[in-house]
Amino acid sequence: MTLLIYYLSGAVTLGFFAASLFFLRFWRRTRDTLFLAFSLAFGLLGLAQSLIAVTNVYFEDRSFAYLIRLAAFAVIIVAIGRKNRKTS
Repeated sequence: MTLLIYYLSGAVTLGFFAASLFFLRFWRRTRDTLFLAFSLAFGLLGLAQSLIAVTNVYFEDRSFAYLIRLAAFAVIIVAIGRKNRKTS
């Protein structure tokens, strides 16, 4: 069972980093800071997932990776708020 958990954790981590690169590509094209924020957030989510897999701490309430996830979602919320406040 643990081998399956490692495999799926790696797949989720790869998905987060792929999404990060996807948004980074759009940021390089458009220079829109919302894409940069999403790229940073997905990179943080990938980092948190990889740290969970490496340290074998799968309980959310005892994991320090929760703070990294919280930072990722805060980046998304702030970026969306800044995007909606722009007047143009």
